[in-house]
Amino acid sequence: MRRLRPLLLLAAAALLAATGAAAAAPSAQPLTAGVRWLPGSFAPGRQPDGNSVLFDGPAGSVIVDTGRHVVHTQALLDALDGRPLLAVVNTHWHLDHLGGNLLLRRHRPQTRVWASDAVRPAIGGWLADSRRQMEAALASGQVDAATAAMMRIDLALIDAGDQLAPDVAVAAPGPLAAEGLALQLGLARSAVTAADLWVWDPRSRVLAAGDLVTLPVPFLDTACAPGWRAALAELDALPFETLVPGHGAPLDRAGFAGWRRAFGALLDCAASDAPAADCAARWATDLGPRWPADDARARGLLDHYLRDVLRAPPERRNRFCPAPSGR
Repeated sequence: MRRLRPLLLLAAAALLAATGAAAAAPSAQPLTAGVRWLPGSFAPGRQPDGNSVLFDGPAGSVIVDTGRHVVHTQALLDALDGRPLLAVVNTHWHLDHLGGNLLLRRHRPQTRVWASDAVRPAIGGWLADSRRQMEAALASGQVDAATAAMMRIDLALIDAGDQLAPDVAVAAPGPLAAEGLALQLGLARSAVTAADLWVWDPRSRVLAAGDLVTLPVPFLDTACAPGWRAALAELDALPFETLVPGHGAPLDRAGFAGWRRAFGALLDCAASDAPAADCAARWATDLGPRWPADDARARGLLDHYLRDVLRAPPERRNRFCPAPSGR
């Protein structure tokens, strides 16, 4: 089965790029007792950083997702403020969620990283392919300066290789061994990526969902949409009170329920004969105040995913889904 071109993520990022403005330094914000979150960024002219979550216990902290850019990961180090780092969890292999592993390991060499068993294959496969294509694009001399700068950041991260990879490859749901914290890891196969983790804290009732929930649009570059829909049902079964998405502000249960309905309606509309503009308009309506109506970049991403993913030919649309049994 032919795979999605790795540069599709950069094509999507180009829709976010308007100027070369740098992102402001973020800072960790309290969410509830013992839990903080570090907002990611969608600064124009840059690839994004995903959200990070810090679960703080008596013996130290667990960080969920580490961002891509140095300014984001440095903010995580600042938030630790000398406290022990008990573990890092990467929810999936996209660079805006594990790129910061490199800086964390440089400053905290004893760091142990937990991620799914899909991360190492992605580093040696999808990301390696992406590296070759970015090198070719740069060598062509036809890449604008802003996109070239984004590519060079990602090339440096990909070249880190094993520094991005997990020490513990998670192949099944279960507890996360972190002193003083009773965290649980969930695992979804064939959703946003081949395997996505989430982190559930029964004490605080906070769920770090990674890119299984994203605002302002679902990022479908490496996704199996039917598997993603099924994974949302698993999240809904958890008794969480607050969900931290991979991108965007935290949601309560009602907010998640609305996002889940909107996601299902988007998939159903894309599978129908309705005009793509109607599907996009319905997503914006369903999201309500969480849709940035004046942000042309968000609308460009939504149009891109409708046209190039959800309404692509079946062999392309379903390329990240498991092959039907018997094939």
